[in-house]
Amino acid sequence: MRMRSSGMKSEQVAERMGQWLGLSSAPVEEDDGSVFVAKEEDFKDSQRIRGTVKDREVVIFHHEGQYHALDLRCYHAGGPLHLGDIEDIAGQTCVICPWHNYTIALATGEGLYQGTDPLDPLRTKKWFSKGVKQRIHKVNVKNGGVYVTLSDTSIRCDSDDYACEKLKESENTVIKP
Repeated sequence: MRMRSSGMKSEQVAERMGQWLGLSSAPVEEDDGSVFVAKEEDFKDSQRIRGTVKDREVVIFHHEGQYHALDLRCYHAGGPLHLGDIEDIAGQTCVICPWHNYTIALATGEGLYQGTDPLDPLRTKKWFSKGVKQRIHKVNVKNGGVYVTLSDTSIRCDSDDYACEKLKESENTVIKP
């Protein structure tokens, strides 16, 4: 979670669709490495919250009773996924990047694209996977709190290039490619 100082004490903050939420409890990292990001009730209005967990920007979606956490910025060009639409595509729940319409499966982080098989005489469009492109993270709900555990960052993922807090500081100068 990103920390903001208010006088002598810190408060934990998360962001819902671009709005910062003040959360009453102090940031807590559990013994299992998970970090409290929000209360379940915080998802009622927007179904998504963005925040920072251990200096990594993430977005947590709540869709049809399931929580999904992934790096906030799209693997392609750093687009803000918290502003993307959620769609069911080829049996998978996906977020659509608002900058270039890249499709990312929430459960797996796979980049999906629609194409045709050149050997198919009808040239029927089908959905294909580019492989895992967006880093996903584990979400647990305990006692009404939503916790995120970052995935193993020793294995490189395309979204790693856009996941750090330093990009957020220059957010106003990022030009959409």
